[in-house]
Amino acid sequence: MVQIMSAAAAVALVQEGDSVAIAGFLTVGTPLGLVDALVARGTTNLDLIVNDTGYPDRGVGKLIVNRQARSLIASHIGTNPETGRQMVAGELKVELNPQGTLVERLRAGGTGLGGFLTPVGVGTLVEEGKQKLSLDGREYLLERPLTPKFGFVKAFRADKKGNLVYRKAARNFNPAVAAASEITIAEVDEVVESGMLDPESIITPWVFVQILVPRRQC
Repeated sequence: MVQIMSAAAAVALVQEGDSVAIAGFLTVGTPLGLVDALVARGTTNLDLIVNDTGYPDRGVGKLIVNRQARSLIASHIGTNPETGRQMVAGELKVELNPQGTLVERLRAGGTGLGGFLTPVGVGTLVEEGKQKLSLDGREYLLERPLTPKFGFVKAFRADKKGNLVYRKAARNFNPAVAAASEITIAEVDEVVESGMLDPESIITPWVFVQILVPRRQC
């Protein structure tokens, strides 16, 4: 059964060394309240999985500036100079994934697949350390699924059972992160009674959600 709690209580579940996927695209659709609570908590040595590291003063970037991550899987870090500085200095292990590959690795984790084949990255630095296969005369990389322990997502509305509705482009990586994560914590603008959501509007069903954090409790 889904639990409803404050952001501080939710992020207290995250322990040093845990893997955390955080949804969003340059802070759009990012659970900013959960990120801020994790920054305040100060948990370190995190393995982060994100599309990008936001900005130094907003979103996931705060975790980087606060030196709470030991490793990072992302597709873009250019808007946060501190990420690049830590990477070059050897202070942060960074694995850059093409954006489509990154989201597909999350989808594979959520659906229980052992991996998938993609031609993206063949012949580039992306292929280093990965198994390469040839099918019908074309080379592919075998990409492994991502299954983080925690997933932080942002939803527009949720019911008390845990079903989630997103708002327009803020959906982005949220459904994939919710499905792939062992424990999904959803920051939501509004929580309504079960049965009040239009079933056609529900994108992430309750089975993928363990904790709801109302925005007012962030």
